[in-house]
Amino acid sequence: MEVLYNLVKTQSLKYEPPDQAEFDGMVLAATTKLKDAGLVGLSADSQFTLVYGAAHALALAALRWHGYRSDKRYTVFQCLTHTLNLENKKWRVLDQCHRRRNLAEYEGHMDLDVRLLQELTAITEELLERV
Repeated sequence: MEVLYNLVKTQSLKYEPPDQAEFDGMVLAATTKLKDAGLVGLSADSQFTLVYGAAHALALAALRWHGYRSDKRYTVFQCLTHTLNLENKKWRVLDQCHRRRNLAEYEGHMDLDVRLLQELTAITEELLERV
């Protein structure tokens, strides 16, 4: 995990000992969000918000498992290459979702397509399996 240690040197990550209760809470929150995203009648926007939140919780749980923390969502997703051995193309989808989430949250612009939501859901389910 030399790459993660180097991110501490650049202050992109902070070292913080793992906490099992925190990890378990993040996994439970992610599992609940994924389940709720499947409820009939939810808009695609609501589904996206729930699944994106689950993906972030799982990525952060993986980072915390290894004893690191980041305040930046982008960094949490980028570290998945090292924490869960996730392929670059998959964390880049999460990055794309992160940018779309920011547009919706900070600029009121939600540009969501069903294909991206499907990819996000599949990757998040994979993250849950790996965590």
